[in-house]
Amino acid sequence: MTNCTIQSVSTVDARFALPPGAGTDSVHTNSEYCMAITRLGGDRDISGSGIALTLGDGNRLVCEAIDLLAKPLAGMEINEVMSHFGEFSRRLADDPSLRWLGPHKGVVHLALASVTNACFDLWAKSRGVPLWKLLLELTPEEIVATLDLSYVEDVLSEDEALTILRLNAETRNIREPILKTGYPGYDTSVGWMAYDDQKVRELTARAIDRGFRAFKLKVGSSDESRDLRRAAMLREVVGDGGILMFDANQRWNLPDASRMCRELVRFKPLWIEEPTHPDDVYAHAALAREIAPVKIAAGEHISNRILFKNFFYYQGLHFAQADCTRLAGVSEFLTVSLMARKFGLPIVPHVGDMGQLHQHLVLFNHIALDHEVVFLEHIPHLSEHFVFPATVSGGFYETPQEPGASTDMKIDMFLNVSERV
Repeated sequence: MTNCTIQSVSTVDARFALPPGAGTDSVHTNSEYCMAITRLGGDRDISGSGIALTLGDGNRLVCEAIDLLAKPLAGMEINEVMSHFGEFSRRLADDPSLRWLGPHKGVVHLALASVTNACFDLWAKSRGVPLWKLLLELTPEEIVATLDLSYVEDVLSEDEALTILRLNAETRNIREPILKTGYPGYDTSVGWMAYDDQKVRELTARAIDRGFRAFKLKVGSSDESRDLRRAAMLREVVGDGGILMFDANQRWNLPDASRMCRELVRFKPLWIEEPTHPDDVYAHAALAREIAPVKIAAGEHISNRILFKNFFYYQGLHFAQADCTRLAGVSEFLTVSLMARKFGLPIVPHVGDMGQLHQHLVLFNHIALDHEVVFLEHIPHLSEHFVFPATVSGGFYETPQEPGASTDMKIDMFLNVSERV
């Protein structure tokens, strides 16, 4: 094992304008993706990059929080940090000054996501392997040491986490062929809210030609008849054999969600996503019972493992869209994945990282935890800005081979990027 000491910590406020209409939904109407980037400079001419997604001026706030949170990392050796990362990340999350701003949600938690993801990226690079390979090579004890299980021990103890990892280690070879076949994706970029019907038709037809068989449409328009018309149109385009999902992005209260979901179920979606406020476990559970067998997906804005615990226990969702740029990075994502495995629920990540980091994590989830292969969201809008963009061929994510977590961005060429050290 080769040591790598963190010599510098810096942040980058990176902002990228999207094509007109791209990225829009019923609530978020600005076509701009932003990354709050953590950079950890090592002493072996390598650096770690961590990312967390925002949609505008709030990116600056996250970068400022990163500056405050990441200070203790300077001078630390990455293997030592990661050998007890669960304890370390808990200390960061429970900073006596910053915890008040959450706890475990909002600006500070997004900052912790970026910092954590940078640590995992640097760890993998220091060992010269892609993140999925690093995670698969760790012992169950080493994996659990990276986790903060506080507040979820009542449903996932350390011993239970170890048991899940050890039991599934015996059958890994059955699931390892996915490294060759790749992980299936679904296209979420055909149905942005601001796109007109013709553009949705054209983009869907192109996606079908590229091998995709699952597609998502934004709903929650102020004109409910528009939602229903577009849903009927997209079902016609993809045919009975296509997989269709609807995403309301939290637009509806429970009565509105109940009414609209009953209308949308006739188009036979696999799921209806974020039908109401992301903290409202009661409403999700009530809706899940009402619209069964159509399923509920949520997680894009479920901010921490404790909320996920409640959604799992009270049966408020069927597809857990955990996102390592909304949760406190890779570590908390793995905690949620272990809990979901115990509850028998699939992880289908929301990709605030544009699929870069999650392409590693879904491979680990399937091989190490025996999670069901569903698919991974594909959003191509920032691919040109990553040093090693995720490769999707025939509708499948190809297994990344470069060392690290695939989070390095080509940010220095952009004028709207500022860096603080």
